[in-house]
Amino acid sequence: MVVVGLLVWFFATQVATRRFDWQLAGRTFMQVRWNWVLLSLVPIFGTYYGRALRWAVFLRPLKAKPSIRNLLSATIVGFTAITLFGRPGEFVRPYLIARKEQVPVTSQFAAWVLERIFDLLMALLLFAFALSKVQSSGMHVGEKLTFILSVGGKVGGALGGAILLILLSLRHFAEPLRVRIISMLHRLPAQRVAKAEKLINALFQGVESMRSDSAMFLVFLYSVAEWVLICFCYWCLAQSFGEVIQLSVVDVLILMGFVSFGAVVQIPGVGGGLQVVAVLVLTELFGIRFELASAFALFLWLLTFVAIVPVGLIVALKEGLDWHSLRRIGQEETP
Repeated sequence: MVVVGLLVWFFATQVATRRFDWQLAGRTFMQVRWNWVLLSLVPIFGTYYGRALRWAVFLRPLKAKPSIRNLLSATIVGFTAITLFGRPGEFVRPYLIARKEQVPVTSQFAAWVLERIFDLLMALLLFAFALSKVQSSGMHVGEKLTFILSVGGKVGGALGGAILLILLSLRHFAEPLRVRIISMLHRLPAQRVAKAEKLINALFQGVESMRSDSAMFLVFLYSVAEWVLICFCYWCLAQSFGEVIQLSVVDVLILMGFVSFGAVVQIPGVGGGLQVVAVLVLTELFGIRFELASAFALFLWLLTFVAIVPVGLIVALKEGLDWHSLRRIGQEETP
């Protein structure tokens, strides 16, 4: 939260101290190559299919052959809910998957945690790459960004260690931990033991897939494929701004490394850290005008978060879900 606060503060001070050139921003939109923007939609939509395939691996201990169609529709609707409602929308997807595949809801919340762990692991790898490239390239970095990079590096290192510890625990100690917790339930009143035991078993079933070597490999492979598609989306967007912004493949990877953390913070219907970090990196590291960086960041947010919303609303309506039902699911299922 400290890093996020610093990023928001930096963005606010830039807006306050600089006269925003609206004419330059308007000319930027006129120079965008829209064929590249349309092409960038292909890989970003492909990531939702990849997420459905990865979730199918999480489901294997409970259901050997889950419906990819069900997982894909729940994924699309779920990410639409995230864009519209922020954090509560995160829990729409595991709820819908549990309902469609007829498995315990708690198990799918556990699968959601696993997905977030692997996403964070990939983001950390990208962030480490970005830091190494910035430090080795001799880029001029201002005092504000230097402090943020220093804090971000320490936070990233701590998160990386925590992730490895969690994955190791899930792989080797999940079953002993489950048995231990259940044995402690007998201290509860008899009428609550059965219900609590059922809940704990469902929770641990959701992470059971991590005990399989083949499942671990597939999840890692799908995670890498997902981020390759995201990189292709970023690169296509960079090509669409080719008249005013020149970014190489390495530059795109550096931008992705920093933005991947900004995307964690979401404001319902508006977005959040993604835009702030994108503008910060483009202006401070690559020396791009604030107006151009703002336009690029806006397109980036529209592609990676908003583009799925029309599709998600159509899918939701076909399944008998409306705005109010999605909001209610998110609010009721939020832990």
